[in-house]
Amino acid sequence: MSLVLVTGASRGIGAAVAEAFAARGDRLALVARDADALAEVARRCTEAGGEARVFVCDVTDGAAVDALATSVRDWAGTPDAVVNNAGLFEPGGILETSPEAFRRQMEVNVVSAFLVTRAFLAAMRARGSGRILMMGSVASIRGYPGGAAYGAAKHALLGLARSVRQEMLGTGVSVTTLLPGATRTGSWDGTDLPDDRFMPPEDIARVAV
Repeated sequence: MSLVLVTGASRGIGAAVAEAFAARGDRLALVARDADALAEVARRCTEAGGEARVFVCDVTDGAAVDALATSVRDWAGTPDAVVNNAGLFEPGGILETSPEAFRRQMEVNVVSAFLVTRAFLAAMRARGSGRILMMGSVASIRGYPGGAAYGAAKHALLGLARSVRQEMLGTGVSVTTLLPGATRTGSWDGTDLPDDRFMPPEDIARVAV
C-alpha cells in the first residue's frame, strides 16, 4: 500500500486520480479547499477499495501547506507520491487578463506546486525514494490565443519540474510531468465543443497511476 497525496482532489482530474489510486488499495491524502467535495471523493475512494483522509488546505498559502505536511506525516508518514494537480484556468489574452488574474493563475498552478513539493521533498530524499508528479498541460510547451496567464503558468510548472528533477538525480526521488490535452472537466463548462473533442479525466488518471 502506497501513500499518495493529491492536490486539487475535490473534482476533475484530481478526483479521478485519487479514485484510480484507491482502486489499487492505496492510502490517499486528499487536499483541496472544498471540504464537502473532498468528503464525497473520499467516500468514492473508500468504495473503490482504498483508504482516504481529507485535508482542507489552501495550497497557495505557505503556512497552511506547512501545517498540511505536519498533519499528513502525523497521520501516515511521508507520502510515497505527491501529485501536484491543483490548477486554475481563466481564459483571456494578454490585453484581457488583469494583473490580478495573472497572479492568481500563477499562484494556483505554480506556487502551490513549489510549496507542496518543498514541504515533502527533504523527507523523500532522506528516505531515498519518492515520486513527484506535476500535472502540466500541452500549454506547458505550446502557446495559444486566449491563454496568456494559463500558458505562462503551465510553462513555469514544467520549468520547475525540470529543475527539481535535475536536483534529485541519484537520490531515488523521481519527478514526472504529464502534459494532457483538453480534458472534460469543469473548466470547459459552457463550451459548445463536442464531447469527443475531449479526453475523459479517467484516462489521465490511468496514466498517472
